[in-house]
Amino acid sequence: MTELEALRGRPFTAAIARDLGISREQLRWKVKCGAVRTLLYGVYVDASTPDSLDLRIEAAALVLPPHAVVADRCAAWLHDVDILDFEEHDVIPELDAVSRDGKRASARRGVFGGKRDLSGSEVMLLPGGVRVTTPLRTACDVACLYGRYRAMATLDEFRRKHGISQLDLALMLPRFRGRRGVIQLRELIPLSTDRADSQPESWVRLMIHDEGLPMPEAQVDLVVPGWGPARVENAYAHLRIAVEYDGEKFHTLDGDRERDETRRAALEAAGWIILVVRKGDLKATKRAIWLAELAQAINERSPDRPSKRIYSRGPDQPSYRWRPSW
Repeated sequence: MTELEALRGRPFTAAIARDLGISREQLRWKVKCGAVRTLLYGVYVDASTPDSLDLRIEAAALVLPPHAVVADRCAAWLHDVDILDFEEHDVIPELDAVSRDGKRASARRGVFGGKRDLSGSEVMLLPGGVRVTTPLRTACDVACLYGRYRAMATLDEFRRKHGISQLDLALMLPRFRGRRGVIQLRELIPLSTDRADSQPESWVRLMIHDEGLPMPEAQVDLVVPGWGPARVENAYAHLRIAVEYDGEKFHTLDGDRERDETRRAALEAAGWIILVVRKGDLKATKRAIWLAELAQAINERSPDRPSKRIYSRGPDQPSYRWRPSW
């Protein structure tokens, strides 16, 4: 086994290479001839190793100082919450790493640095020596820094995967007083849920709210005649209306579509209105169409509301002031 084969698949520094018998001049030559590539400034990897965010975070652990903490989207990734843009899975983004305790922000190539006020309870150490913001702190940071839909999906997924409650989030608000994005965080916390199964479900729920319609339940479990146990998403159980998102991953194959059609036919036979939303329907023009359909369905199925309050009187319509004597 050659020295380079011993390092295959693992990031390494010049010092690690030297310990294996690779001099700095040899390392430079390997980089020049394409056998090794620079992953971060001062960190290398053999050229056959695929790039990934995990690999870059492992590389950062070799060179970042103790005051540097992985944060924001990269921290979310480490906590199993993927909020990267689709293209960033092919073109890996810079590593989000902030400095705490007033230390200078990292200027290392490949690292998106910055400073942040972090308490000891908001930082944790992962195996491999990577310091990262805790799930609770990460969820709040992302909800402040990014757009409403990504923020909503982040709060929901962190709540579901890490057991974070609305109270946990609310108790973090004083730490963000005066910070950019805190108004958005304060607004979205009461709208968050631990019942959303996917990020698009969270987007749909927030779109419904932003339209001024009643907020649906994220998930409703029921038993459907002719089908059995079922779960409907973004539902108004009392009105038997639901808005379901069909993503490409689980609703593309013929078998998936056939199952969806059979299930929804049983729901419709039981009196449910099911509006199906797909990726293209999230854009503004298409969104307006299904939101209008939803508003109409809610209006048609909502009980008539009197124009003024009616108070019951008399023995046939007992009020709180009157009680029968028997």
